[in-house]
Amino acid sequence: MVSDRELEKVYKAVANRRRIAILRYLKSGSATVGEVAKAIKLSLKSTSHHLQLLSSTGFVVSEQHGLYMHYTLNLKSDSFRIVRSEIL
Repeated sequence: MVSDRELEKVYKAVANRRRIAILRYLKSGSATVGEVAKAIKLSLKSTSHHLQLLSSTGFVVSEQHGLYMHYTLNLKSDSFRIVRSEIL
């Protein structure tokens, strides 16, 4: 069973329209902060902040590719499992 604190953390991460937009954008594949920022029309700093939060909750993972950090959805994370099990 998932604790109330864990549920709160997971739902807080997705209770923001910008983060929802980021998750939707990343459904199409890996992207850099700049690519995500341009797609959702948000500053690099703000996009980076949202990606860090999504990363800390397990929704996305990052990987260094040369000079750039690429972000990808982590569909096998506990966070996605929690959302699926609580909604369905």
